[in-house]
Amino acid sequence: MNQKLPRSAVSDILDTIGCLLKAESQKLAQSSDEVKDFLKANPLPGRMADFLPDDFRVFVLILNSLKQWVMAESSYCDRYLMGGTVRKNCRKAIDHCLVTGEPLDGTIELHHPVRDGRPPIPLSKKGHSLIEGQVAVEVGEFLTDENVDETEWDKLRWLRKQQNQSWAQLREGLIAIKTGSIVYRSNAKSFANKVIRAFNVSPEYILDLMDEHDV
Repeated sequence: MNQKLPRSAVSDILDTIGCLLKAESQKLAQSSDEVKDFLKANPLPGRMADFLPDDFRVFVLILNSLKQWVMAESSYCDRYLMGGTVRKNCRKAIDHCLVTGEPLDGTIELHHPVRDGRPPIPLSKKGHSLIEGQVAVEVGEFLTDENVDETEWDKLRWLRKQQNQSWAQLREGLIAIKTGSIVYRSNAKSFANKVIRAFNVSPEYILDLMDEHDV
């Protein structure tokens, strides 16, 4: 119900994209008059300019443009098999949640069991959260000695939820600590340090744990 291609299978292309984004953001910040005019028209308040150099601002702007492009392409992929009514048809396909068995008479969320172009399936909000591992984990559940890998993963999920941070922020913070990079979003590094202290391990260890669970 929730299969993802291992991150290791696409790590090379993701690294290439990351390097390309950084290189292009630096180039555009220095050579694009259109980008320079945009930055000038949207100045940073107060002393924020001391902490957000132009190439980082451009990196974030490109990243947001990339998110919009990904969302548009994802929507196109959903429409590929069933046309523009894919979401409407999926919601009509079943009247109960396949995970919890509860009637789908309220909020319905569409879940992609495998993101390989197949249409999504309608689930209840609770059923979707169970599959995605978003249900809150009690402290006692991950403080046992049984199944060390699983309990560590549950603890990491719990810490992330408690801090209300994204996996992307955690990864950026860990990489920044590991490499000394200055390119990371707000609070990413401080959150990564909290996780490292909680586990008492290296950033590489947390990164490996995240890679194992494809986040």
